[in-house]
Amino acid sequence: MKDHKEQILVVDDDCGMREMLQEYLSGQGYDVAVVENGVEMEQHLKTHAADLVILDLMLPGEDGLSLARKLRSSGDQPIIILSARGEDIDRIIGLEVGADDYLAKPFNPRELLARVRAVLRRHEVKKPESQSFSAEQYQFGNFQLDLNSHALVRDGTEIQLTSGEFNLLRIFVDHPNRVLNRDLILELLKGYERSPFDRSVDVRVTRLRRKIEDDPAAPVHIRTVWGEGYLFSPKGK
Repeated sequence: MKDHKEQILVVDDDCGMREMLQEYLSGQGYDVAVVENGVEMEQHLKTHAADLVILDLMLPGEDGLSLARKLRSSGDQPIIILSARGEDIDRIIGLEVGADDYLAKPFNPRELLARVRAVLRRHEVKKPESQSFSAEQYQFGNFQLDLNSHALVRDGTEIQLTSGEFNLLRIFVDHPNRVLNRDLILELLKGYERSPFDRSVDVRVTRLRRKIEDDPAAPVHIRTVWGEGYLFSPKGK
């Protein structure tokens, strides 16, 4: 269980919307603060933490897309964009500037709650575990993975990885000794690739195993946990 309430900042110029979201999300166990524009948002964030920002697209002064860019350039704070305009182009632009999700108004508060929970859950999982390797190099078995150059080397010989294989391996090394289900892996892959994933997780795992396992039929690093997902074992046990 968490030892603190997750903090949500709502940025919306509609007073009724602010009050509704503050009351509803507070009732769901979150610590909710509300502001009405970008200036107030920036002032609030100077002195208060926020685990998630819910950001209206159409704001007076600086709009939500510009504010989302600023938030993303300064860190990896989760962002959900709200907009009375539900056109695909707005949704696409919102996601391209770094928002984690986009919800068109009007919406059911329960749908927003589900999205809030999903975004916070994904963000929590993305946080690297405590690791005994540098930010650039990762050692597992007799492999060395360079996270900057995307190079995987085994006993002095480089093993060629596609971008998709590297992204999958990066997810595994960021979450060692932890079972990741297929849906979560898909979400994390989208975070790396910023595009829909059109191949099954199982197919990509199979391809990666062929490159890092001595016997892909009996893997020791990327193990299947039946009925749950996959577990990456750096030590190969």
